[in-house]
Amino acid sequence: MSVLEMKVPSPGESITEVEIATWLVKDGDYVEKDQPIAEVDSDKATLELPAEQSGIITLKAEEGDVVQVGQVVCLIDVDAAKPAGSAAPVAEAPKQEEAKVAEPAKQEAPKPAAAPQTYATGAPSPAAKKILDEKGIDASQVSGSGRDGRISKSDAELAAVPAMGGSSLSATGSRSTTTTKLSVLRRKIAQRLVSVKNETAMLTTFNEVDMSEIFRLRKQYKEEFAQKHGVGLGFMSFFTKAVTRALQLYPDVNASIDGDFKVNYDFCDISIAVSGPKGLMVPVLRNAENMSFASVEANIKDLATKVRDGKITVDEMTGGTFTITNGGTFGSMLSTPIINPPQSAILGMHNIIQRPVAVDGQVVIRPMMYVAMSYDHRIIDGKESVGFLVAVKEAIDNPVGILMGGDERKGLGL
Repeated sequence: MSVLEMKVPSPGESITEVEIATWLVKDGDYVEKDQPIAEVDSDKATLELPAEQSGIITLKAEEGDVVQVGQVVCLIDVDAAKPAGSAAPVAEAPKQEEAKVAEPAKQEAPKPAAAPQTYATGAPSPAAKKILDEKGIDASQVSGSGRDGRISKSDAELAAVPAMGGSSLSATGSRSTTTTKLSVLRRKIAQRLVSVKNETAMLTTFNEVDMSEIFRLRKQYKEEFAQKHGVGLGFMSFFTKAVTRALQLYPDVNASIDGDFKVNYDFCDISIAVSGPKGLMVPVLRNAENMSFASVEANIKDLATKVRDGKITVDEMTGGTFTITNGGTFGSMLSTPIINPPQSAILGMHNIIQRPVAVDGQVVIRPMMYVAMSYDHRIIDGKESVGFLVAVKEAIDNPVGILMGGDERKGLGL
């Protein structure tokens, strides 16, 4: 018998262990070569583990186990013959159906008609019954105040809540709890977020931007842009372009601390926060300062799809110099985003609300968004942080003049 030992491959540099998140096969299953057999969590991403050969699999690790890179997690008997498939049961199904049809129908004795429900014996009303069922309360334990002892909705609601001033021990209903182990990715995120709060001098500055011009450009050119470039014209391309411009104006924002040294980057690798099934991921747009609007939109779409499908790689999430996160997609009006280490700053976008604002001495209604920039005060002073956010605001308020050189069609590549 020839047995293949499957070992945990290295998912990326500096990663020494992973956690078996889910086995996609059972012990004793026959697997095909390259078939995904498990999902493993590293501290940076969730990756699929494909079968290296076809054969019968024997699992050597349990779900939730933390295993070292290079450790054997399963065996594959490559000499095992592939078992017969499920074709036979499917083929027999018509015969079973025929036999069922051929069998004479059994005569069932007629059931006596159910007595109509009344409330004379204290039965709950339909609304009350629903409440009692949801709270797991026995109707026989509730005193009805209605006619003939009928349990009304108010009686059920009163029974579901402990009496004022009474002991909480009188409460009834489900009080179960569920304990689930955090994935290695979520544990790593927690560690990083706590370290940021403890090890940086984080401060947040705020401003607001007028989205009117971006709304106009998207409405006017969205169909032509999509037809020409194959992607939609979204908000993220405008903010990415505005950020890369501001980073070039204020280079200390595009820097990080390494011990006693400051490291400045002459490129803008923008991390874009994307919510996925396994949590928040931050894939990176490399050299975003050189990208067109269409290129930014296409790359964000591709990376977001990989995150949601669990196909994102560690390399695609490593090495950003600045992060943009959009809490507005979930309805957030204002927040203080947390820096993504080792970066020194992050820009938070929020929801867009029609608000009255003063323009040229007149009160007008405009689509406005609050923006927040959190930064590490050890390396970025207030002057740079405020100047950076003002530069972003200027570009969003006037994208044609600042981001497109005064020619909106040329700026959008049309």
